[in-house]
Amino acid sequence: MTGRAGYADRDLLVWGGVALGLLTVLRGIVAACTPPSPDEAYYWVWSRALAPGYLDHPPMVALWIRGGTALLGDTTLGIRLLATLSAGVGTLFLAAAARDLGWGLAAGRMVRAGILLNATLALGIGAVTMTPDTPLLFFITTALWALGRLHVTGRGGWWLVLGLALGLACDSKYTAVLPGAGLAFWLLGSRSGRVWLRTPWPWCAAMLALLLFLPVIGWNAAHHWASFVRQGGRAGDWRPARAVQFLGELAGGQVGLATPLVALFFAGGLWQALRRAWRDDAAALLACWTVPAIVVFVQHALGDRVQANWPVLLYPGLAIAAASLTWRFWGPASALGFVLTLLVYVQSTLSPVALSPHLDITLRQMAGWQDLARAADGMAPSGGFIAADEYGLASELALALPRRPVIGIEPRWALFDLPRAAGGQQGIFLCSERRLRTVDPTPFSRMTRIGTLARGRGARLAERYAVFRVTLAPEAPAWTARLPSGAV
Repeated sequence: MTGRAGYADRDLLVWGGVALGLLTVLRGIVAACTPPSPDEAYYWVWSRALAPGYLDHPPMVALWIRGGTALLGDTTLGIRLLATLSAGVGTLFLAAAARDLGWGLAAGRMVRAGILLNATLALGIGAVTMTPDTPLLFFITTALWALGRLHVTGRGGWWLVLGLALGLACDSKYTAVLPGAGLAFWLLGSRSGRVWLRTPWPWCAAMLALLLFLPVIGWNAAHHWASFVRQGGRAGDWRPARAVQFLGELAGGQVGLATPLVALFFAGGLWQALRRAWRDDAAALLACWTVPAIVVFVQHALGDRVQANWPVLLYPGLAIAAASLTWRFWGPASALGFVLTLLVYVQSTLSPVALSPHLDITLRQMAGWQDLARAADGMAPSGGFIAADEYGLASELALALPRRPVIGIEPRWALFDLPRAAGGQQGIFLCSERRLRTVDPTPFSRMTRIGTLARGRGARLAERYAVFRVTLAPEAPAWTARLPSGAV
């Protein structure tokens, strides 16, 4: 019986690996066929102006894009290459972590953990786009794998792998500090953790993580703590009158990104981990890894909106806990998630259903950038520039127009090591019609409206832009920067 069970487990893992390979290929095709979003184009600009930090996030997403485009050029797949590959490799790390940190039959929970996480919209979309959440999820999963190996083997060297992964996760997004804080809580609050504190290993891991994060701290110190103030300043928001709304949005966002039935599994897995935490060290680790972050997000929702993607860093740990449940409907739950993800893939690549921009995020975020760039290029004077005051719009134009100077006009560009635009140059300025009332004419000595351009997919409109013929002021502000050029 043992031999047959072993063969069955091996076959299950082999077929799981085959399915993961096919899924990775599908995601690569979708990543190659879907136009880059404004945020992705913006992060591509980061990759051409590498720095230890940026206003919005730490630099890891820029490094990943630089790596992908070094292999495949400034193409859509080049920008997203490491997103697709990391989802596949990260699933293998997740399965290994589920083997070490779960309870029940090992092979079954390894496969269930991988399937449940991949069935979420969060990973399904994250595997075909490139955002700071992409490397964050990979390094958080790597940290869980190291934590599982530490739990099973008791070898102190795994602390160094854990510290390395957490440090790189913090270089991806600041929220990575939350699972690290949960791990510190486990070290202080559990008997096993306090035993480890008597050794140098966790202290060395903390120092390694801090060492990896020091460049980000140094960049912030040199730029008036701009990024820390931007992200950390939200913690003081307090609007209790809207707490019910914000808490509802937080819960609804997780049901949407995890997909409804997988979200139920995540909740059930967390509940089981909490129940077992007093007698099971692995369950205690998972509980400490996730609960402090949940408390922080709930506290934040009492005063301000929590973006739906923020808690996604908890999904790998929740998938491990959920994989230990024996609920029989895990198959239909996962199938629903994959179907919803497939619908998003089909809509983003083939657009078979005519939806308004309010309902179709792929239309709103990804449609028509190449056509808009070509139309703007045709309206610009020979040798003149194209300028925009939205970072996403300016970045899309820079990515699409390798032979046309593109100027970003926004205070954030002053924090980049980019060449400043010289005064007196002539060109055109694009501004979304919804922003016309707030346009700042300061960078221009002359500004005359000459037309309107539209962006969309076929007959479906995503956005209209006013076009102005402009001349840069002799002393243009320091935040008028010439962006790097590329070609998608």
